[in-house]
Formats: sequence, structure tokens, C-alpha cells
Amino acid sequence: MKYKIMIEIMMTLLSKRKLTANEIADRYEISPRSVYRYIEELNVCGVPVNCTRGRYGGFAIADTYRLPYGYFTRGEYSATLNALKAMSGQINDDNLTSAIEKIQRQQKSELRELSVSGNIIVDGGTWGDSKKFSEKMRVCESAVNECKSIMIDYISRSGEHSKRVIDPHVLIFKQNVWYVYAFCHTKQTFRTFKIGRIKNASFTGKTFEKQNFDRDKLDLKFGYGGDALTDVTLGIEKRSLADVEEWLGIDNIEPQGNAFTARVTLPDDGGLVNKILSFGGAVKVLDPPELRQKVKAAAKKICDDN
Repeated sequence: MKYKIMIEIMMTLLSKRKLTANEIADRYEISPRSVYRYIEELNVCGVPVNCTRGRYGGFAIADTYRLPYGYFTRGEYSATLNALKAMSGQINDDNLTSAIEKIQRQQKSELRELSVSGNIIVDGGTWGDSKKFSEKMRVCESAVNECKSIMIDYISRSGEHSKRVIDPHVLIFKQNVWYVYAFCHTKQTFRTFKIGRIKNASFTGKTFEKQNFDRDKLDLKFGYGGDALTDVTLGIEKRSLADVEEWLGIDNIEPQGNAFTARVTLPDDGGLVNKILSFGGAVKVLDPPELRQKVKAAAKKICDDN
């Protein structure tokens, strides 16, 4: 009986988005204390049930979470749906209608393995990431298209962990990285969030009206002011040309004798030094001298530590 209720709670949260402890307790005729115990056991089993407080409080499963892809085959989905729909034509049962909606929702997510926008297929995740990135893209894309507010679990570059409600207005693709430009309820202003740094994303059940903004004037420096950006000249060996082209774009690279040169403007942070070092000496800083010195110091530290 216990595990039957746990499974029903999981399926309800997948379908109903968010419920409070009292709502779950009333639905399954158990105590709120039992609800918390079942939720804890679901988390132990690998089902990410989030608990939030305040205006948007309650229990919810992140919309980026899906049941394992082997849970149903496509044929089993179709056969089950056809049978249930045939029955629903003869029987007026709310439970049957709810079951059909749940299966249709799961079928849609199973078949749509990559995030799709028009004629573009997007899979910006790393190799072997089990489509987690694509699920986050799917949620953000749906939020932009349908004006849905979402709750995100966000980890900043500095490691700061926060949960906030955002109203996504547009998706941005820059330097092979996806961002979502959204109104942040916490800061009460627009912010740009890197989708790869969103751990979980869930619809709040609320909608919003898009605010007018001039896309041509949208700040695409993402927090980098004039002092944080620097003009860089790089020398590139042929063996790493293809990788650097994908990083900087082929328009910024020119042949220079037996090698190649790139002149670009980049954010001068720790990530830039690490990126240059990742090419194993095939990319050298020609200018500015300050960046060249940073790379040399970092390389020396690696040698000294080893």
C-alpha cells in the first residue's frame, strides 16, 4: 500500500506540477507527516522532488525530469493510449481521463528527445549528458513561446546557489553557449542566465505578459563591462585550427605563413586563460602582454605542481 501511494504521488506531481503537503494528504487520505516521509523516500530513490516555501510553495518535480526512456516503448505508448481512448468513449470517468492525459504528456516528452524550435534541432549538452540539457532547453523554449513563469535552481559562476522565479522573454545563442533573457522576480529587473548553469527548471503554473524591449539594444556583453573585455591576438598552429574555428568563428581567423592568426575581443577572466591552455601549446598569445604573462604563469604553476 505504501509503495502504491508513493508511485501515485510521483505520477500526480509529474502531471499536476505542484501540490502542498495538505493537498497530497487529503487526496490520498494520509497524514501530512506521512507525506513528508514519502517525499523523502522518493528523493532517496532518485526522483528529484523539490520543496519550496512562500508564494509559489509546495512540492514539485522539476520539468527537466523524465521517467527512464525504457519505461514504455513507443509501441506500448500507442497501444495503451488507443485502448484507453476507446474506453473513454464509452465510460465517463475522471480517473480514466486523467490517466490518458498523464500518458500523453509522458509520450510527448519521450518522442521529443531534442529541443526543437521551428526547423532547428538543438542539443547543446555534453556528450553522454542523457539529454538533460535538451530538457532544460525545452522548458525555457516553452516558457518563452507560451509566456510561462518558471522556477529555476541556478548556480552562478562564483558558485552561488539560488532559487528564483523568472519570466523568460527570449533565448540567446552566443559563442556556442545558450542563454535565456528573463525578468527576474528576485532582483525585479531583467537578467541573462546561462542555461548550462540551470540545475533544474519547473513551471510555476503562472503566466506573464511580455514587456517591450528593443532587441537591437539588448546588452549582449552579459555583465562584462569595457574593463573586462580585451582585444586579443592569438597565434594558432594548424593542428588546432578546426577547434579554434569552432571557438572563435572562422571569420576571425586569417592565414599567417604556415600558421594562423586570430584577432578578437574576449572577456579577460580566468576562463580565458584556461581555454588557451586547453589547446596544449597550439594557441599562443601574441598580444596583449598582460594576458600572455597570465598564461605563462598558469602554465608554470601546472609544471611546478606536477
